[in-house]
Amino acid sequence: MIPQTVASPITRFLNFVIKQGSSIVLDIEAYELNKVPRTGPLIIATNHVNFIEVPVVYTHLQPRPITGLVKVETWNNPLMGLLFDLWDGIPVRRGEADITAAKRCLQALREGKIVAIAPEGTRSGDGRLRKGNAGIVFLALKSHAPILPLAFYGAEQYLQDLRSFNKIPFRVRVGQPFIIDVPNEPINQKIRNQITDEIMIQIALLLPPSYRGYYADRVHEKPQFLKPISLNAENSFLSSRN
Repeated sequence: MIPQTVASPITRFLNFVIKQGSSIVLDIEAYELNKVPRTGPLIIATNHVNFIEVPVVYTHLQPRPITGLVKVETWNNPLMGLLFDLWDGIPVRRGEADITAAKRCLQALREGKIVAIAPEGTRSGDGRLRKGNAGIVFLALKSHAPILPLAFYGAEQYLQDLRSFNKIPFRVRVGQPFIIDVPNEPINQKIRNQITDEIMIQIALLLPPSYRGYYADRVHEKPQFLKPISLNAENSFLSSRN
């Protein structure tokens, strides 16, 4: 078994404070996070609405080792940089092929961690899905790690809720894990883009119709290159569905 990273006392205390604090201002519905396996490398593919989902999901998945891609500009803010250093965030230069970030993601997967990736590449703000980028496909093919789709919604109007002294609704939905399976054909850019869209459709299926954005008219498409898998009792991704 791959050894799991143990968070420092400072990180554990910070996670506790954030988790308890978020429950005061957020109406969190995250019971489906129980579907996330407790061990083994995993890529979580998510939508990205705003800053709220990162601390909520990160703290709710503890003590599971998890990391993710964070825009490099985040470290321009010393406090945010310190926070994401404690959370083992991986800085990424957006708009280019960041080889260093990709290598760190692959290393994290080799260590049995979760790597969270938002293929949209940036916040949507309004919660409606944007077109995904193909970097997640490279990582999945290179690492052979399974992918778990995960979606957030409800907190896109958080400022209005705060002004009205209402709890901010925050909903988490988790889908069916799968692997990428491309039999007997070369993987070119066209296929990478197709796989990316298929992954994004899996995220869209977890969202209410008004949030599906770019993929609203494609949720009935059957995936060509995604193979659903299931978990055994030891939380390993082993058995495949026909």
